[in-house]
Amino acid sequence: MNQQYDIHLTVCPGALTGEQVFLCRHYLQRYMGDYPKELQQFFLVGISYKKSDAATRSRFAVQPEQYEAILQLAAQSSIAELFVLSTCNRTEIYGIARDADQLISLLCQVTGEPAALFKSIAYIHRGKGAVNHLFEVAAGLDSQILGDYEIVGQIKTAIRIAKEAQMVGSFIERLYNQVLQASKQIKNNTALSAGTVSVAFATIQYLREAVPDIANKKVLLVGTGKIGRNTGKNLVDYLGCKQITLINRTAEKAVTLARELGAVSQPLEALADSLATADIIIVAANAPESIIVPGMVNNRRRQWFIDLSIPNNIHPRIAGLANKHLLNVDTLSRLKDETLQKRMQELPKARYIINEQMTEFTDWCQMRKQMIVLGQVKRKLEEYNSTSTFASHEDAAFRIQKVLNNMAAKMRVHNRRGCQYLEAINDFIGFGVN
Repeated sequence: MNQQYDIHLTVCPGALTGEQVFLCRHYLQRYMGDYPKELQQFFLVGISYKKSDAATRSRFAVQPEQYEAILQLAAQSSIAELFVLSTCNRTEIYGIARDADQLISLLCQVTGEPAALFKSIAYIHRGKGAVNHLFEVAAGLDSQILGDYEIVGQIKTAIRIAKEAQMVGSFIERLYNQVLQASKQIKNNTALSAGTVSVAFATIQYLREAVPDIANKKVLLVGTGKIGRNTGKNLVDYLGCKQITLINRTAEKAVTLARELGAVSQPLEALADSLATADIIIVAANAPESIIVPGMVNNRRRQWFIDLSIPNNIHPRIAGLANKHLLNVDTLSRLKDETLQKRMQELPKARYIINEQMTEFTDWCQMRKQMIVLGQVKRKLEEYNSTSTFASHEDAAFRIQKVLNNMAAKMRVHNRRGCQYLEAINDFIGFGVN
């Protein structure tokens, strides 16, 4: 039994018989198991852009097959609920577990990376701290670019995968719904999302300022997933680029987007030739390793390389070549502009909305905890009464309900679960004596 609950058996008021102590221990063990499945056992362990660079984050990035492995191992490790959020800027595991080390062990076991390295750059939150962090992540308050709401879609995907593995229970389900509500309210009721600044849009901001006559430059965009698609549309809508070439591993996707943008598409085999003629090269391919290396860049023309991939898909040594300018997601995210300064002014409004939703969630946690305890106590008192002579069947239900009402009233004021259970037994035994 968890030691903190065992202590309650020695400090609670009222004289207890051996049978009562046995019943209390049985109740606590049955309800708690190895640990209580509640808010205080909700942990978050993660790393983000704040303390780690892109290369280090890529070592702990969780691919789809690794996510499945984590979920399987979690189910075998008595972890009650869990989901993983892995993006270019962060890798985070949220779960109801015995301790944070359980979650760290899962991640490092699957990625094959040392736990010591992870802990040296990680942040760990528990209970309300973990809950608050998720609210801030979903609202764009913890993004590299303040107010970036692209993370919401990634959270939805992470929860869906965990649900399919039956690792999302009532706790995370409720939290997830409240988080979505807060994010939606912030987006609709504040100017935190005004202008929709994301990594893709930061690329546009940089190119507008750094590249002369940008509308007439030749652009090569490699990767037409969500980030690549957004970047391509921004190139047309905000910069007026007319000479865009698209390359994607699945050629059909590049062809489809090219039609939408009025661009041209090329097969992956044409990458080297396309590089030679492009002024701006943007890569959002998310390949496992660099797909553009120094040996492929053999001209001396001035070129701008933007790497939006994690791990990096453009080799960092390209930055050292003559007339080559290289930026990655870390560099882009540090760009500040007037829009971001205005968003800073919206933070108090956003945090007020988060606090409201958090209060609603923690109130639900308390009510849920009380309902579980009261239900367990009711069943145990019914079992206890059936093997004793303290009450006849006629008045047992009345006595039990009175005890539960008394217990519920105390629980609203005090959070002493073990003590309240012991007091409930004493109340039941002593009912009508005084």
